[in-house]
Amino acid sequence: MKGIEPERKARNLEGSSCVQAHCVDSLKFCCFFYSLLVSCIMKLLVVGSGGREHAIAKKLLASQDVEQVFVAPGNDGMTLDGLDLVNIGISEHSKLIDFAKANAIAWTFIGPDDALAAGIVDDFNRAGLEAFGPTKLAAELEWSKDFAKEIMVKYGVPTAAYGTFSDFEKAKAYIEKQGAPIVVKADGLALGKGVVVAETVEQAVEAAHEMLLDNKFGDSGARVVIEEFLDGEEFSLFAFVNGDKFYIMPAAQDHKRTYDGDKGPNTGGMGAYAPVPHLPKSVIDQSVDTIVKPVLEGMIAEGRPYLGVLYAGLILTKDGPKVIEFNSRFGDPETQVILPRLTSDFAQNITDILAGRNPDITWLDSGVTLGVVVASNGYPLTYEKGVLLPEKTGGNIITYYAGAKFDGNSQLLLSNGGRVYMLVTTADSVKAAQDKIYTQLNKQNTTGLFYRTDIGSKAIK
Repeated sequence: MKGIEPERKARNLEGSSCVQAHCVDSLKFCCFFYSLLVSCIMKLLVVGSGGREHAIAKKLLASQDVEQVFVAPGNDGMTLDGLDLVNIGISEHSKLIDFAKANAIAWTFIGPDDALAAGIVDDFNRAGLEAFGPTKLAAELEWSKDFAKEIMVKYGVPTAAYGTFSDFEKAKAYIEKQGAPIVVKADGLALGKGVVVAETVEQAVEAAHEMLLDNKFGDSGARVVIEEFLDGEEFSLFAFVNGDKFYIMPAAQDHKRTYDGDKGPNTGGMGAYAPVPHLPKSVIDQSVDTIVKPVLEGMIAEGRPYLGVLYAGLILTKDGPKVIEFNSRFGDPETQVILPRLTSDFAQNITDILAGRNPDITWLDSGVTLGVVVASNGYPLTYEKGVLLPEKTGGNIITYYAGAKFDGNSQLLLSNGGRVYMLVTTADSVKAAQDKIYTQLNKQNTTGLFYRTDIGSKAIK
């Protein structure tokens, strides 16, 4: 009994039988605890390749019970944060499903709008796999602006007056009757670029011509939604959703236009910050009551219950908040400034929502998180690839990669897209966050790249 002598001394136990029984019980408990621990360790899959997916995957990997996070297809910059890339495209649903099964993936987080519009969640579910995102029918809130408008009108959700057209001459007549400013939108998905805010009738007619006759956005522009111009301040409101249960995230403000002062064409987003300090809580509460609740209840009534992230692009008008558009997934770059504010266990939160349980979601209750996108010269139009990128930041400045690829020979990280990377930090105020980010950007060699220098300035009065 030499092996248990220390145990006898420590616990002052008498008799070898008691000691043996104690050891057996301890061993049983340890084995049970170990098996429980092992069973809780998760492998997760994130579908997508941009900065949004980098932020999602990085946050998931930081979760307590997550062993490994795969990103399909991802980008090379993500590997610097310990993420594993899978060389499968977002449209290759069957291959993604096979991978998830072969690697015992607990559940999959779907990032991009086009994958959701193609029914990736439906395919995963049919295969007996869990995926966090709406079905194709529920995601129609994003992939058809006309459908979203019909839902809003039917369920009394405040939005701009509109008309939908597939005939150019009818669209032109409507524009001329309504006058400018006016908004022309491709009905389908256009990578965040299918919206033209026209200041003149001529600009609006030209935009409608490009979409309907010149086939600028392919099938996505086969119909156009022409909307009343809404004047006010825009903001983004996100919620984790399962049916009629939803959990609101901190409000964010995106910067869509290419250049300072909101000039230039629309992009996928040049920077963002969260929360929006000058946005009263009453506005958020009103948005929840008049927009989020009725649209989710409406989707249930339509037989399209919603699961995933709902993104409401809103504008605060003199008549209160109104909907500009709905997206059926996290926004980019808003995700990159919202998720760093999450203080609860992200993977556990999503696991609970998928299971229909109430998640314990907590957020930073002070400060502001701000991020600036660095893009290739020429974006959102023609741009070059292959620009050498600065080193990944450390400390309290996060680098999220969107379009980055290792040089095959030297393993140097090069640009490989329009939006290349984003620097994000949290500080006591918008101004303090700006100072940190722009000081860092001034130190970096951004030759061949550009960024806006006024992200967050609307919050500084």
